[in-house]
Amino acid sequence: MIDVTVILLEGALPSTSVAPLEIFACAGTLWGELVGEPEAPRFRVRTATVGGRSVSNYVPVVLVPDTALDDIEHTDVVIVPTAGMELDAARRNNARVVEWLAQHGRSGDTIVAGICTGVTLVAAAGLLSGRRATTHWALLDTCRAMYPDVDWQPHRLITECHNIYCGGGVYASVDLSLYLVERLCGHEVAVRTAKALLLDTPRMWQPGQAAAPPRSQHDDDQVRRAQQWLFDHFREEVFFEELAARVGMSPRNFARRFKAATGDAPLAYLHGLRIDAARHLLENEMLSVQEISRAVGYDDVTFFRRLFQRHTGATPRGYRARFGLRRPA
Repeated sequence: MIDVTVILLEGALPSTSVAPLEIFACAGTLWGELVGEPEAPRFRVRTATVGGRSVSNYVPVVLVPDTALDDIEHTDVVIVPTAGMELDAARRNNARVVEWLAQHGRSGDTIVAGICTGVTLVAAAGLLSGRRATTHWALLDTCRAMYPDVDWQPHRLITECHNIYCGGGVYASVDLSLYLVERLCGHEVAVRTAKALLLDTPRMWQPGQAAAPPRSQHDDDQVRRAQQWLFDHFREEVFFEELAARVGMSPRNFARRFKAATGDAPLAYLHGLRIDAARHLLENEMLSVQEISRAVGYDDVTFFRRLFQRHTGATPRGYRARFGLRRPA
């Protein structure tokens, strides 16, 4: 069982605390209850505040925590909700929370996930120094001035860097929570949780809005630039000789270093991005298989079907029947 602690903050938007609470609590349980299958809870969820005190929210809702923050010796995941739009005041008012995050997040054993303005408390704890992060677009200039050592990427909905995750807006709390369910419990649990709650699966599959390109936690900057380009342009026709030149490498050296850094040859990596995008469309859209094939970059739908089955173990039609837009019976 994975321990999740949702910190409750004074003046927060309550959905950024309650939505993660519900999603983690429902992972492995609600789908089984709806379709008559055995339930297998994946997370043990609790809420905490400084001193164990109740908190009033930005809207007229009062939340009562399960425990005090200082009584928690260990947790696997920490969720930090919105902290108010006045960032200096939020940092001052939540100084004990910042200290607690620094203590528990620096070891690398605890996943820390900040949502919207809550990300700035994670930054204040020193956990985002030199790392990618996102937050609400309207706060970009203030965040860059307050925390210039953070690589702010507000165009992204979710960022992931080692054990630190960020969600860019209030309702990114839903996507970020499902994203963590996916990371910790696998794709099937995340999809079933989303479908049970009538949510879209995480928008991590939508390039330009989501997390970093897959398998980008390495030290080869040129390969990482190539991954980012592929992530942004995978629907287009890709010429790898041109991509190698774009990042300053010969084609042969590019292929060798790309495989060493990511574990995949460049073409296999591109196929993986396209199949991931196709999975998301099959889960959430009522497009035909041919339309999805073209949408992700394949004009040959027969080739797409074969490739999809090789990657997922199911045909596109079979995958949609299992994970697509339908309510459980």
